[in-house]
Amino acid sequence: MFQDFKLVGDRPVAIQVKEYVKRLIIKGALQADQKLPSTREMSSLLKVSRNTVIAAYKGLEDDGFTYAIPGKGSYVTAMVGHLAADKEGTAWKIDWKARMNEYAISAVELDMMKQGIRAEKGTISFTSIAPDEQLFDMGDVRRAFMDRMAIEGQVLLNYGYAKGYKPLIDYLMRYMENKGVDLSGKDMLITNGFTEGFDIVLSALRPSKRRGTAICENPTHHTAIKNLKLQGYEITGIPMKNDGMDVEQLEAVLHKQNTFDLAYLTPSYHNPTGIVMSPAKRSAVMKLLMHYQIPVIEDGFNEELRYSGAHVAPLIATAGQGNGVIYIGSFSKVLFPGLRVGWVLGDKALIDNLESMKRARTIHTSTIDQSILYQYLLNGNFDKYVKKARMEYKRKYELTKACCEAHLPEAQLSGDGGLHLFLTFPSEVNTRQLLEACTEQGVIFTPGDKFFIQEGTGTNTLRLGFSRVTDENIVRGIQIIGKQARRFLET
Repeated sequence: MFQDFKLVGDRPVAIQVKEYVKRLIIKGALQADQKLPSTREMSSLLKVSRNTVIAAYKGLEDDGFTYAIPGKGSYVTAMVGHLAADKEGTAWKIDWKARMNEYAISAVELDMMKQGIRAEKGTISFTSIAPDEQLFDMGDVRRAFMDRMAIEGQVLLNYGYAKGYKPLIDYLMRYMENKGVDLSGKDMLITNGFTEGFDIVLSALRPSKRRGTAICENPTHHTAIKNLKLQGYEITGIPMKNDGMDVEQLEAVLHKQNTFDLAYLTPSYHNPTGIVMSPAKRSAVMKLLMHYQIPVIEDGFNEELRYSGAHVAPLIATAGQGNGVIYIGSFSKVLFPGLRVGWVLGDKALIDNLESMKRARTIHTSTIDQSILYQYLLNGNFDKYVKKARMEYKRKYELTKACCEAHLPEAQLSGDGGLHLFLTFPSEVNTRQLLEACTEQGVIFTPGDKFFIQEGTGTNTLRLGFSRVTDENIVRGIQIIGKQARRFLET
């Protein structure tokens, strides 16, 4: 015994010794009331200092795994209930897959990450639309953390409020007001990013029928499709044109079926097409949805990554004092996805209910994350960072666009900004098959059919995320995609 002890990594040696002995006790290798080797003997056996063993033994006693008898040494404490479970519970096997409900099974089936390609080392990957971490201004983030901890560190380490960290809420309310939003009768809930915000809103709304009905742009954000389906919604997709949703098609659908429970829209830098809905089309869409009294969930995806053109107000701004739009925002694609902070802006009565749901589910979003983001924004770092990010992403956007035009001339491009381009090939190009061919050449991307409402559609499309790809790999990767695509077009 004790010959298998090995030090791992840079963790304190006393903690590693304590955990090693603890594992032996839990496994039953050391029995109740058995005397441990003396500290001198154990230090020799484990080849560590005696002071280290003394500290480890003290830690075991503090944790209740051993007890000391003065003048005699340390002994193993009896493990209450543990050994009985080992002896009698070995045959207690449950088939958990068979016990999964419909929601859990559907979540696995719709899990894009589990079904995605695992990139080999050295693969050129266009699958991500996350920000490039090389742009993160770590000094400013570190300063924001230290500033906030110095002000109220002890408070931040305790429980927070379900609604959110008030200084951040106040800041974001002004931020949304500066986008043209009338805040009359509106309030805000802080969430763990967009996904939790969307899920909690869907969970709160009561469908008009047994199954809810939703209108979306088609294609649309896969996470939105997944969560709508998991919540039991039937989705009607409205095709996209180069300036946003097809208004004539929307009007025809609403005229035929005017009982939709909600519309989910991403008007700016739409995922996956990258299209920015024109001001005229925003007005037309909003008038139709208002006429049919259909609430809108607006995804504020990537609004800050505007490379050219005038500012376009979010849909919630066009609603004025009306309360028909629920805005879900996040800085995840602009700032730091690791800080899981998003927000829901909507009618006060709605937010009041969402706050209680949030408290019941997750108590609150990490107060430290919220406070770091708040201090970072308060210190004036956001505008400086966004200016730098826009310049870099615009450069990559233009490079990617030029490469696509040169090497993929058969593909129709869409994307007015943000971190990706969307490509539509002639119908004979199946991008799933194209992906297989490109994978063999060390290049991967996201097939576009994942973003379409109906299965079997969008099979000639793909999304090309460029934010985390080097210039050299953008050029080389698109050359490879173009070469493989021509093989499909020539057959």
